[in-house]
Amino acid sequence: MIVIDTNIIISALIKDSATRKIIVESALQFAYPEPSLQEIIKYKSYILEKSGYSKSTFDSILNKLLEYINLIPLSIIGPKLNRAKKEMESIDVKDAIFLALALALDNAAIWSDDTDFEKQKSVRVLKTRDMVKMFEK
Repeated sequence: MIVIDTNIIISALIKDSATRKIIVESALQFAYPEPSLQEIIKYKSYILEKSGYSKSTFDSILNKLLEYINLIPLSIIGPKLNRAKKEMESIDVKDAIFLALALALDNAAIWSDDTDFEKQKSVRVLKTRDMVKMFEK
């Protein structure tokens, strides 16, 4: 299982890229913290501006992506949240939910291009270039 950071989903929403192809075509299992969906919605106008998509196209693409991503409820993430917050407090505490999810899923990797995740020591971090290499095999 691979935990996807919000920026990866935003990237997949903005254009039909390698990122979107990996999510939809790779057969890898992805997870995303359900409470973080609000963050994607918060950036909807930014995504619409960057992509040139209509609201209905945005909704359609988001729904398509979510068919390939397991939304994990807070009840699963919660037990690991304090540990993750402690580890991320000096890095970026807003990212703790992604670390907590990775820990809750038995140390799943995190797919993110955010260098903040590289500063934590609990789980493996995969960059998009790593994912592209895996996908091409």
